[in-house]
Amino acid sequence: MHDERTAAATETGTGTDFSRRGFVVTSLATGFALAVQPVSAQTITTDSDGLVAGEVKIPTKDGQIPAYRAQPKGDGPFPVVLVVQEIFGVHEHIKDVCRRFAKLGALAIAPELYARQGDVSKLTDFGAIRPIVAKVPDAQVMSDLDAAVDFAKGSKGDVSKLGITGFCWGGRIVWLYSAHNPAVKAGVAWYGRLVGDPDELHPKSPVELADKLNAPILGLYGGADTGIPIESIEKMREAIKAAAKTAEIHVYPDTPHAFFADYRPSYRKEQAEDGWKRLQEWFKKNGVL
Repeated sequence: MHDERTAAATETGTGTDFSRRGFVVTSLATGFALAVQPVSAQTITTDSDGLVAGEVKIPTKDGQIPAYRAQPKGDGPFPVVLVVQEIFGVHEHIKDVCRRFAKLGALAIAPELYARQGDVSKLTDFGAIRPIVAKVPDAQVMSDLDAAVDFAKGSKGDVSKLGITGFCWGGRIVWLYSAHNPAVKAGVAWYGRLVGDPDELHPKSPVELADKLNAPILGLYGGADTGIPIESIEKMREAIKAAAKTAEIHVYPDTPHAFFADYRPSYRKEQAEDGWKRLQEWFKKNGVL
């Protein structure tokens, strides 16, 4: 992973100059990512009755990126929730999560954050996905999420009630964006990596930004997640405490990575439902929902 990122840093120079890139992805995937087939029978499907839901285009500094947006019908304004994709991009599961938030009265928006680097939805080999994701600069992601907030503001969104949640790759981004944007009211990070080796495209890990958090963060993690050891969670807890920031990390014992992903074998119904309940309580407590 480090070698791939180093190569990517060389390719983009400073790691923040993404304006020269073209756009590989111009529309969202339909269905589920091919890397996680077959889809589980436990998959949750949320209808769009009473909602305005579908693909939109978000203007950014260097062009448009596709995104999925769901919000209630009506005049609003609606609270805004940024939904940050897993490593597999914005596919049907992430779209469904947006509709779940819209059913709760929010405008939820999930921008395709790999749009310049590649379309991972059509790749069947997980090993082929990693090099693409490694080329996505944190600075680009922060900028694109800012653009998504601006889009939501112009689409009946109340950005004074701004929340963010993300899964896996997106869980890490929740911590980073909460340190980046002082307008965030609360965040919920699902099993996002907390430590890591820095490189030019990814200069800081969440544990290094604990003192920069602008909003209360709830972390939801699995005790049996082989990619996120308990030691790293304890390190993050210590950093949060030292920084005197408001954050809680809840660890579900004997629970794997991606336990919220109802379309995958890793799904754990009880933990997922409890996490979704905790998310709603956290967002209500901190002025998002």
